[in-house]
Amino acid sequence: MKSLRFYIIALLLLSSFTALSQITTPKDCRYVEASSLTMVGKLLPTANPYHRLTEDRYEGFTAAELRRLSFPAGLAVAFKTNSNVIYIYTDYIDASMDPIDAGPISYRGYDLYIKQNGRWRFAAAKAVNAKNLTDTMRLLKATGGQEMECLLYLPLCSELQSVQIGVDATSVIEPLEQPFRHRIGVHGSSYTHGASTVRAGMSYPSQLERMTGLQMLNLGCSGRAKLQPYFAQALADAQMDALLLDVFSNPSPQEIKERLFPFIEIIQAAHPDIPLIFQQTIYREGRTFDNMLEAEEAAKMQMADSLMAIAVKKYKNVYYIVPNPTNKTHTTTVDGVHPDNYGYTLWAESIRKPLLKILKKYGIR
Repeated sequence: MKSLRFYIIALLLLSSFTALSQITTPKDCRYVEASSLTMVGKLLPTANPYHRLTEDRYEGFTAAELRRLSFPAGLAVAFKTNSNVIYIYTDYIDASMDPIDAGPISYRGYDLYIKQNGRWRFAAAKAVNAKNLTDTMRLLKATGGQEMECLLYLPLCSELQSVQIGVDATSVIEPLEQPFRHRIGVHGSSYTHGASTVRAGMSYPSQLERMTGLQMLNLGCSGRAKLQPYFAQALADAQMDALLLDVFSNPSPQEIKERLFPFIEIIQAAHPDIPLIFQQTIYREGRTFDNMLEAEEAAKMQMADSLMAIAVKKYKNVYYIVPNPTNKTHTTTVDGVHPDNYGYTLWAESIRKPLLKILKKYGIR
């Protein structure tokens, strides 16, 4: 009797496993490596196509900084397909970061957009369960089989070894011609990295990308953008037509004072003719009723404002613009520090016109 009961339980477990396997690893699909398609947002060449910086290329980077730069924040894959379904399988190197101010779709999942009437429209977003990282997930189903131009943003806070995109076995999937113009470098803090977004494609650089058609090359490094000289050297080595900077959110007033002008000079030595567009750090909503935070934030803003007033006169091709991620009710924040999705939309919209006006001077349209 016991052996019969064991056999029945084992058979049920095997059936459940088989059913799950049929759902998560469909046999009627074929898979292609995402990096074999068109990569969007890649600022620097790397051995691992999903990293944003090669670990041993520069001296000075800390382990925490390198970890963040191994995440593909801001990177996307562009392709076209007529598949009726889209599956994703991810081989994660590290998916252990669990930001309390962000959701799993943002930090380990995927955010898909499909072009409709000439504009990128949200199509799907999903993440696997943290306990089942090896699962294959169905990102999109029942598309109708028409040809689609797709833009798939990669996770903000996970390190990836491989990303496999699955489609119907008889369908076509191939690289899309680069959908964005020019190469605009973007470096900055957790804001640039995309902290507190619900989906990977909702950081202000990614939203700007879709708004303007300009390719944004994201080198955001959450909590670590402090005008360090090694970051300046990496930016100096990058191929780009302009540089947008959010570098006054993390450093102290003293660090801003000591590092700003050398930072500019390192980059301009390599890129004397491109615009360097600095952004004022945003008003953090949490400072309103916190006198200590108010004093700290005001000191940072005052130091940056005073030095940038000098910098725009001292250096050619240096600009200073002011973003605004806040609405009239001051409710577009997640934690008093970071904007929510709509806050980042407001940020992107607030700098779009001044940014395009500057870029137009350099033939970037």
